[in-house]
Amino acid sequence: MVVPRGQEHQAPQEVETREDEEQNIKLTEILELLVAAGYFRARIKGLSPFDKVVGGMTWCITTCSVDIDVDLLFQENSTIGQKIALTEKIVSVLPKMKCPHRLEPHQIQGLDFIHIFPVVQWLVKRAIETREEMGDYIRSYSISQFQKTHRLPEDDEFMQRKENAIKTVTDIFEVYKPQRKYKRQKGAEELLDEESKVHATLLEYGRRYGFSRQAGKTEQAEDKKIALPSGLAAAGKAEPCDEDDLQAAEELRIKALMTGMAAMATEEGKLTASTVGQIVGLQSDEIKQIVSEYAEKQSELSAEERPERLGAAQQHRRKMTSLNKQILHKTRLLEELQAKCADLQAKCTEAKKTLTEVKSQGEKLDKELAALETIEAQADSSILQSLRALVAMNENLKSQEQEFKAHCREEMERLQQNIDNLKAEAVENGEEQEPNKIIEQQYKTEKEKLQKIRLLLARRNREIAILQRKIDEVPSRAELTQYQKRFIELYSQVSATHKETKQFFTLYNTLDDKKVYLEKEVNLLNSIHDNFHQAMASSGSREQFLRQMEQIVEGIKQNRMKMEKKKQENKMRRDQLNDEYLELLEKQRLYFKTVKEFKEECRKNEMLLSKLKASSS
Repeated sequence: MVVPRGQEHQAPQEVETREDEEQNIKLTEILELLVAAGYFRARIKGLSPFDKVVGGMTWCITTCSVDIDVDLLFQENSTIGQKIALTEKIVSVLPKMKCPHRLEPHQIQGLDFIHIFPVVQWLVKRAIETREEMGDYIRSYSISQFQKTHRLPEDDEFMQRKENAIKTVTDIFEVYKPQRKYKRQKGAEELLDEESKVHATLLEYGRRYGFSRQAGKTEQAEDKKIALPSGLAAAGKAEPCDEDDLQAAEELRIKALMTGMAAMATEEGKLTASTVGQIVGLQSDEIKQIVSEYAEKQSELSAEERPERLGAAQQHRRKMTSLNKQILHKTRLLEELQAKCADLQAKCTEAKKTLTEVKSQGEKLDKELAALETIEAQADSSILQSLRALVAMNENLKSQEQEFKAHCREEMERLQQNIDNLKAEAVENGEEQEPNKIIEQQYKTEKEKLQKIRLLLARRNREIAILQRKIDEVPSRAELTQYQKRFIELYSQVSATHKETKQFFTLYNTLDDKKVYLEKEVNLLNSIHDNFHQAMASSGSREQFLRQMEQIVEGIKQNRMKMEKKKQENKMRRDQLNDEYLELLEKQRLYFKTVKEFKEECRKNEMLLSKLKASSS
């Protein structure tokens, strides 16, 4: 395999870039867009424009959360092959994301910021929109998770008002629901038209509405003939001509419909067992007093209705008796108010005493609090914080205990109420439920609860398994370390192969140069040997031959000087590269040392965190 000359010292091929004012302006705008979107690595001055722009594009594509089967692994200071592969992947991903702008890999490698700018602008806009959507989704999800286990005071107040409002509305509907007052008899005449049926139904519930007045009089007459029964056909023959006649005809229809109805058995006028018990439970004195008051009120009403039948003296006596009764009533009220006033004065004096006691106790507490504050200032802060945490925990436990007791009390009252209701139902029905039925019903309810709990447990186990799989998908620190070691080994192998290939190229080029020089030397010696006898034939040709030999020697010396100079330059370049290599080795050693110290500190941090969790638990 022959390698063309001149490649042994050729530098890596670089892509041609455009450097003008417009490109710099577009680069500045691209970096500002990336920083505004949240990619702050674009501010680092040590990175190249390629790393900033391509890193920002990769970050935007990753932020957009698009389902693409491409591995966009970006790393800074990549080789030319890695840069080409990464740019080709980015260009292949853009059409899948439905990007309206076209971009080629050579435009990214050549840093053609004029064509890159619209793509970056679209990617930044898409990333911001995706982040806003995910932010709203995460916010709504967190709110729903918070509302599952916690409730605000406003929510409790709203639920209480809602329950009260629903109860009030249901009570109103129950009170004002329609009540049937009449019922059509079985032997009544059957109604033919729909309007008469509707009107009869409304009359059953005590509503009296007239028939709808139609525009044509002939239609009214026909409707009336149909609606009137046979006994009222004569009344319907005369065609009404005004409002009064129409109203009279409607009244006749209502009466005709009411003849076929019977009144429902209402509960008005009936005395229930509870009412009788209340009346019987009253005391005889109260009954007598009520009877006397009723008689007096009746006599006063009769006197007011017939004042002309009574004389002036009798009216005066009645007024005097009523005034005396009013005076007695007012004196009783005055005595009651005086007694209440005395009670209030006694309560006021007691309240004043308690107020003075509370004030004195408050002053004592203030003094004790000041003394405690001085002790607190002198005491250890860690002990005080632990004491405060314990006191807060104690108060929390007390409040939880009170709430639990209240809940247990309410549950006991509810269960007691259920027991009473069941007993009352059993007594009213005249039979008691068998214990086996009650136990069977309780067994069914508990079995349903167990089934629901099992379903919830299975759902929770599925969620735990999904989360466990997601956690397993994330590589651990040991795996990442292993990957890093494998990559380093691969890089070492590639570097060794590259170095060996480069040495072969150098050896080949050196041997090729030696061959060329040897061929020149052989040709020169052959030409000298061929021309020597001719040059020695005469003196003029001999001098010319010597001059040519001197020129050849001078040329060889000049070539030797050039090669010596080139050798010195290569040696200086080698020394410079060796110094740079030593500096990089020193940085590498420092990096490994720093990483080792960081790992040690991370291990110590994990140990301290585990100890802190163990002590807190």
